[in-house]
Amino acid sequence: MSGSTLAQVNRYVVYFKDKIGTPYSITQPEKFLSTASINRRSKRLVNYSDEDLPINPLNVAKVKALGAKTFFTSRWLNCLLVECSVSVSLTLKQLPEVVSVQLVAPGNRLMGGRIANPLNFNLFTKSQSTLVQFQQLGIDQMQLAGFHGEGINIAIFDGGFTGVDKALPFQNVFLQNQIKDTFNFVENSKFIYSFDQHGTQVFSILAAQSPNLTGGAYAANYFLFVTEDGPTEYRIEEYNWLFAAERADSLGVDIISSSVGYSEFTDSSMDYKISDLNGTTAIISKAAKKALEKGMMVVNSAGNEGSGSWKYITAPADVHGVLAVGSITSQQTISGFSSIGPTADGRVKPDVVALGSSASVINSQGQNVFNSGTSFACPLIACLTAGVWQAYPSLTVNQLYWTIVRSGNQFDSPDFSKGYGLPNFTRVKSYLQSILIEENMAISPNPVTNNVMKVFFKEPKEGEISVTIYDLQGRILLVINTPMTWQNNPIDFDLSALAAGVYVVQVTTLYSSLTTRLIKI
Repeated sequence: MSGSTLAQVNRYVVYFKDKIGTPYSITQPEKFLSTASINRRSKRLVNYSDEDLPINPLNVAKVKALGAKTFFTSRWLNCLLVECSVSVSLTLKQLPEVVSVQLVAPGNRLMGGRIANPLNFNLFTKSQSTLVQFQQLGIDQMQLAGFHGEGINIAIFDGGFTGVDKALPFQNVFLQNQIKDTFNFVENSKFIYSFDQHGTQVFSILAAQSPNLTGGAYAANYFLFVTEDGPTEYRIEEYNWLFAAERADSLGVDIISSSVGYSEFTDSSMDYKISDLNGTTAIISKAAKKALEKGMMVVNSAGNEGSGSWKYITAPADVHGVLAVGSITSQQTISGFSSIGPTADGRVKPDVVALGSSASVINSQGQNVFNSGTSFACPLIACLTAGVWQAYPSLTVNQLYWTIVRSGNQFDSPDFSKGYGLPNFTRVKSYLQSILIEENMAISPNPVTNNVMKVFFKEPKEGEISVTIYDLQGRILLVINTPMTWQNNPIDFDLSALAAGVYVVQVTTLYSSLTTRLIKI
């Protein structure tokens, strides 16, 4: 390499071998997670593991001492974002603590230090709007029932939120202190009210309040993060998403609404192949999978590649459990641009659809306009998800996912363009009432005296039952999965592997869930 090449400053991600020596412990999560995050994990029975621990600060210090500027870290993937020259990156690879150093974007970009503009709201312009996008999903009925997102924490990952701090339809979120956190991962600052109005329009579907458009979850709390760095595409944006997801986790976010997706990049060496759409290969897909495991629902646009050469969904819409959202018209036909499935391993995607052709949004000037894309179908499903979780807070992430999916109008005959179809709050409500969640089953005896625990079902259905037993610190001690049929009710579970004591037992099926304390004597 020439001297000028070696001096070129780029952005890299440094992966470490382990977290040996970290001063943190999973027995003290309050040292690195907020109370809201701990409460969310407790409510959804999410266990702590070493991947939750912050990376060893000594490793960060060693990287910094070699001349790299250090920025964001990932607990989940044990890595660090840096800016440094090519020559320094080569030196970093020689550190015994380092597994690899990966180029994620050329040049330096993370200047930081920008200050937000003072709030100055401008009047919006009235124009005709539509209720179709909410009526299709039953969000109008959801709101009539009193569910507007109260108490639900929603993070939005996008490319910028121009005008949110000035346009009148967003004034109420400031007056009610509903924006709980902002961060720009592209430039390493708190300033988000610039760059792009795409996020503004997405946010409006959720939270705006004007005579023409009232957001579907206008009473929720919001966390606005800039992760997308247009007009170029590099892997750095996937890592921005990862860092944002971990920040969301640490702050107690319930739902991530993400209208971004990746397949092909400005640097073609970073491109994914269609065969990579398996939910576990792309960096952003790994991050989304971890977010689900930490108790957050991820709602993501399926992509706008339907009429292009790629055609298929983009990551992280390929992750099992992510609500990948396709686009339909007001007549409920599939939008031509909407990305199709399946995943590389044959799973149905998208999962559900919502109006994405001529969706009603608010732009950076506060005007009611129309825009198209799966980007705008995505926040509509996030609105529905927020209302369902508010109405049924005991649902786990997996149960919430299947509840939304099962309410799709083509659940019995899914395809690779609309997935399971158009979900609806009224169908969600009918379904959950019909299965009597947390009342459909019982455990006996309790205390267990002869090593056998029986699970009784009022109305057993075909499927699989999973029994997970935790100690009182939340550590998994025993997992048993077995088929459930009409014939094997009740089902016996052998607990001879457990010592006498007090435990938490979680019994889950596709249809219902029960969590309770269990005593073995």
